[in-house]
Amino acid sequence: MIIYLKNIFDDVGKVSLFAIRFFKEVFKPPYEFKEFIKQCYVIGYKSLPLVAITGFIMGLVLTLQSRPTLAKFGAESWLPGMVALSLIREIAPVITALICAGKVSSGIGAELGSMKVTEQIDAMEVAAINPFKYLVVTRILATTLMIPILVIFADAIGMLGGFIGVNMHGDINLTRYISQVFESLAFLDIVPATIKTFFFGFFIGMIGCYKGFTAANGTESVGLAANSAVVTASLTIFIIDMMAVQITDLFF
Repeated sequence: MIIYLKNIFDDVGKVSLFAIRFFKEVFKPPYEFKEFIKQCYVIGYKSLPLVAITGFIMGLVLTLQSRPTLAKFGAESWLPGMVALSLIREIAPVITALICAGKVSSGIGAELGSMKVTEQIDAMEVAAINPFKYLVVTRILATTLMIPILVIFADAIGMLGGFIGVNMHGDINLTRYISQVFESLAFLDIVPATIKTFFFGFFIGMIGCYKGFTAANGTESVGLAANSAVVTASLTIFIIDMMAVQITDLFF
């Protein structure tokens, strides 16, 4: 048990140093804009189909599951607002972040891990290229920017799924549905939920990069880096979400 705790604190310390190095490197030239745009495309655009399907199912299922309970109290008119609040404040950010932790963080961990094992990172250093700047900084910035955009996209698709779910057992036009959704939302429902997605994206990218960039020699370490990145990033998402809820409740 003591050894296990020691390893945890050791990893936390190393990740902290890794993050400090990121903040030092991010403001130093040269700026790898082409690689950054490429990573935004890979992380953001290529994740859209998966996020769209998941968001649609979330909205549809949440609507269908909630309707019978609200119908018992004659409160079916509250359904669009309840679905919107549930999706925007909690469900869409967390589920989308978990999907990206599985898809993006594992991919980054495996990619950088394979580059580390095959000594491509060492070759970049020999060629006078800063591998940390080129590989790590661009990926972390891309995840920090793309995850919030994917969450907003999931919110919108989830609303569409909710609209279809409402019309399976009722009849409401799209204009009235959107009106009920926005009537139920307040400024403080959107802002904290959006802010925490930037932290989700940052830690998804940082953990994936850390696990891959520090992978040990040997092909087995590539799989371990990818698996460890998913598990650690997923756990970190839940911790950040818990802290965000507590801070929001405290100040707002």
